[in-house]
Amino acid sequence: MNKSLKRLVIDTATPYLYIALYEDNVLVDSIYQKGNNDHSVTLMDNIAKMFDKASWKIQDLAAVIVGIGPGSYTGVRIGVVVAKMFAWSHNIPVFKISTPALLASGADNGVIFAYVDARRNQAFGGVFEKTDETLVRLKADTYADLTTMLDSWTYDHPVNAVMPDLNVVLNSELLEAVDNVHDLSPVYLRKTEAERNQEQNK
Repeated sequence: MNKSLKRLVIDTATPYLYIALYEDNVLVDSIYQKGNNDHSVTLMDNIAKMFDKASWKIQDLAAVIVGIGPGSYTGVRIGVVVAKMFAWSHNIPVFKISTPALLASGADNGVIFAYVDARRNQAFGGVFEKTDETLVRLKADTYADLTTMLDSWTYDHPVNAVMPDLNVVLNSELLEAVDNVHDLSPVYLRKTEAERNQEQNK
């Protein structure tokens, strides 16, 4: 992946909306703000404002990088849909990254437990080793009891809200190219409420 290019980064899988514009490995602009279950309302408006401010056009993009979860069912879907829309309509390459990996990229150096709160003392989490330059996955993303994760997993720092660092991601092996944009799907790990209700009613 050529790193001297314009990129749009999106992650909507957590309570925080994350959007960033990068050029030549330099952060041009970013938003990392807590939403109110309204990422579907604010995402496109914020992207448009950031593009206007930077004098960018969608056609200028060399890549869209999207967090694919695991995380909020609705939230994950929003970011992935927008990434697919840009990629399909403007023939832009898409790269995917797990949301816990994005979180870990912005943490202090060390062994990082990065997690997304899933309520009811549940969480989506993974463990990574972070240095100044790169990120390595030590434990795969999973959905489990948050207290168990915090008490029994080995790590130096827990993080669940932090601005990602794309340069760390670019230097890792965790970023994956999406060969066919139609195959890009969110990672949920947890069954939806409708699926759980259906199983209970069998």
